[in-house]
Amino acid sequence: MTQFKDKSVLVLGLGETGLSLARWLSAQGARVRVADSRANPPGLDVLQRDCPKAEMRCGAFDDSLLQGVDRIAISPGVPMAEPFVQRAIARGITVEGDIELLAQQLATGKLGKVIAITGANGKTTVTSMVEHLCKAAGKDVVAAGNISPAVLDVVMQRGEKQPEVWVLELSSFQLETTFTLNADAATVLNISEDHLDRYAGMDEYAAAKARIFQGDGEQVLNRDDARSMGMALPGRRIVTFGLDAPRNGSDWGIAQDGADIWLVQGDERLLRASELQVTGLHNVANALAALALCRAIDLPMPALLAALRSFKGLPHRVERVAEIDGVTYYDDSKGTNVGATEAALKGLGRKAVVILGGEGKGQDFSPLNPAVAQHARAAVLIGRDAPLIEAALQGCGVQLLRAKDMDDAVRQASRLAQHGDAVLLSPACASFDMFRNYAHRAEVFIAAVRDLQKEAA
Repeated sequence: MTQFKDKSVLVLGLGETGLSLARWLSAQGARVRVADSRANPPGLDVLQRDCPKAEMRCGAFDDSLLQGVDRIAISPGVPMAEPFVQRAIARGITVEGDIELLAQQLATGKLGKVIAITGANGKTTVTSMVEHLCKAAGKDVVAAGNISPAVLDVVMQRGEKQPEVWVLELSSFQLETTFTLNADAATVLNISEDHLDRYAGMDEYAAAKARIFQGDGEQVLNRDDARSMGMALPGRRIVTFGLDAPRNGSDWGIAQDGADIWLVQGDERLLRASELQVTGLHNVANALAALALCRAIDLPMPALLAALRSFKGLPHRVERVAEIDGVTYYDDSKGTNVGATEAALKGLGRKAVVILGGEGKGQDFSPLNPAVAQHARAAVLIGRDAPLIEAALQGCGVQLLRAKDMDDAVRQASRLAQHGDAVLLSPACASFDMFRNYAHRAEVFIAAVRDLQKEAA
């Protein structure tokens, strides 16, 4: 893109996205300066290897960084509300993210179809489902964005042979700095409290998510989520999905036939929920969303349904770990907010002893109260915000216990669970108070379950 040749571009943040921005901008002939607020950010050696001409500055952002700068390319980890960024905008400097730079290339018509996915919960599962379905329909497809790889790395690696379909998982942070994306089909799966440490409130968070509907593509909205439905735009083609009967022939939903739940479009039965390899009603909703998005770009239904039957799901998302003495243990360590844990509890279809707690990110835990009351046998609380969760669950009518660590939590949960129950790790919190990340939290949970298994044997 010639607009960057010989321009001075400041890249803010040296994570995976920042590195991809530096590489791509260097390849466009830009003069690249990279700044990271950390004294010794990871990736410095990679930057020096891949972009030897790039200037690197570490430490607090100050206005000297803006000297001679034409534009800023920002990583999603740097808030737009950062005072330094606001001062740059006040000076008339354009601030954009990697998804915006991809969108500008997509607008030339050379980079294929785009399916864009966001939501508080389920977005990685739906992104992976859609990628799996597109492959089964014979498409050259890449899933990227908020999940690896970074989109501009894909553009550079693919060169002349770009994907036929881009499946973009987008975070609210990425959408804040995206202005011209025109996805062929896009969805906001749901809105629940998350990242309120970075937003003034739910309205601001939802408004960032709604930016995915720029352009004139098909909107795929969730009938079970009032905020998602409230994003319908006049003059746009809209289809909806939900865990109820569809309202018309183009909408997606479910139909009950005795003990069977069917996925349907309009009146047409497509497949039984029991044919899916992923657990829970929330995954039925995810499958409906994936079908709606793929049909929006005219992929053939028979290939899509066959692919749904073979989709195995993702690690740490209501993933079955073991069955011990009639109790099934599930790892939902990726359940890092209240909405995810609500969905997991409702979706299991059995009573659960749920392990909750960690770093709450400023969330209101009160919506957990009715979900725990209805679907849990007991709750075992761990981590920094256990007292806040305990306060929110007062009066829910189930036993609440504290555990000193994950091993203790699993042992307490196993004693409380009855035959036919589940033990569900779905913390509704981030993991960083006790663990390296959500995957490390899952490893420790699984190790504790394996210890129980050995003892039972």
